[in-house]
This record gives sequence, C-alpha cells and structure tokens, in this order.
Amino acid sequence: MQMETFTLGALQTNCYLLISDASQAAVIIDPADEGDFLNEELLRRNLQLKAIVLTHGHFDHCLGLLSLKSAWQVPVMMNFADQFLLKGAKSSARHWLGIESDPVPPADFDLATQNKITLVDENFQVIATPGHTPGSICLLHKKDKLLFSGDTIFANGDVGRTDFAYSDQKKMQASLKQLRTLQQQGFYGEVFPGHGESFFA
Repeated sequence: MQMETFTLGALQTNCYLLISDASQAAVIIDPADEGDFLNEELLRRNLQLKAIVLTHGHFDHCLGLLSLKSAWQVPVMMNFADQFLLKGAKSSARHWLGIESDPVPPADFDLATQNKITLVDENFQVIATPGHTPGSICLLHKKDKLLFSGDTIFANGDVGRTDFAYSDQKKMQASLKQLRTLQQQGFYGEVFPGHGESFFA
C-alpha cells in the first residue's frame, strides 16, 4: 500500500490518499477541502477512487466530499452517529471560518456496524473512539502498524477537544485507554492524525 498526505483547507486538515500496490484502486480518508484538487490528483495519476472514509463528521474533514462523490459515485463510510455533523457542515464552515462552502452529502455506509473493512486490497480494523464526537473512529492497519487517528490523538500527547455540547470527556478517556492498550500490545507504531505531523507512539 502506498500513501500520500495532503494538508488542506484553512484549518490545515490532513487528507490521506491510499493506493493499492496491486492495482490503481485508491481510497481517500478525510477529504478535508479542495475537492477539485483531489479529483485532479486522482485523474493525473490514473487512479480509480473506490471509497471515501471519514474519521468523524467535523466540517474541516469533509468539505471536499461533494466534489468527489459527484465525480466518482463511491460509498462514503463513517460512523452514522456523526451524520448530524455532516448536515450542519456548511453552516459550521460559515460560522467558524466565514466561508461559503458546498453542502456535504450524507454518508451511506455505517462503520458502526463494522469491525473490519477492506480498503485498497488491505485489511483495516475499525476502532470506535467516541469522545471528540459521538462517531469518531480510528483505522488500524495491523500489517504495517499504522493508525489513522482523526482528531482523537495528535503528536506531543495532545487529544481532541471535548468541550462541544455533543462531546463526552468520559468516553474520550475510555477511547484513549483503548488506544494505549493496543499500542502497548504492539498493534501500531506510527500515527497519522487529522492535524499536524505523524508521530511514533
């Protein structure tokens, strides 16, 4: 599996492009913004987008979704507990950044029902990590010991905010404990967060 990181949008959100070693299949994790740019990258590399995965529903992680979904008609995967955030993403972008953005279409594949998914010919474990948002998830690639953590954990020990009305500090602590247990068991080493640099846990 090949991977590339694009840091996009006003909040410098990390968007991850995963590419199969065996084919031109590609998956995007968190199409943060600049959907037209992401489409151009896919076409330039002759890639075939197969799915889009959202680690959670905050607007800065999904503003590029409409452009990609319109062009590729691929499934959008997320924990449906965050669907309400997608519905409000356009107004959130206006409130927090003062920008007008495309509306964000709903996800159509509920990762709350899945423990494992296959992306670009690779197996990923879906880990529910509520706290920052109700539907936050992490994706664990055990073979390469990689964790895509969304806004659950960041470098330097930072963690996602839990001061939103829908956040839950107790659930966040339980999620962090779960991730620490997995790390101590050797399931992951390098972490790719929703913002900032990757790091080794």
